[in-house]
Amino acid sequence: MNKENLDKKYFSISEVSSLCEIKPHTLRFWEKEFSHLKPLTRKGSRRYYQKKDIEYIKQIHYLLYEEGMTIAGAKKNLKSLKNKDLKEDTSIAIVQELEGLLKEIK
Repeated sequence: MNKENLDKKYFSISEVSSLCEIKPHTLRFWEKEFSHLKPLTRKGSRRYYQKKDIEYIKQIHYLLYEEGMTIAGAKKNLKSLKNKDLKEDTSIAIVQELEGLLKEIK
């Protein structure tokens, strides 16, 4: 990804296709298969991807093409990663809340 493209907030399907080296029809298929891949749609059903979508696409691409996983395997892997991230975020929030309570007590 070049610097010019990093400054953008939204990317068209052709830009994402070029950046990730994935054909547009593959991206449209993945949208149906992976529930977390939901680009914004605007006038004329045009898709607009955000940076988080591109990162998710890169993860899918890696799992399918580099790791050789099936779509079902990639879904399971991504779901476990999301759950792990959610647990870590929740744990951090709990620790911060407890530290705040401890300061109030002192």
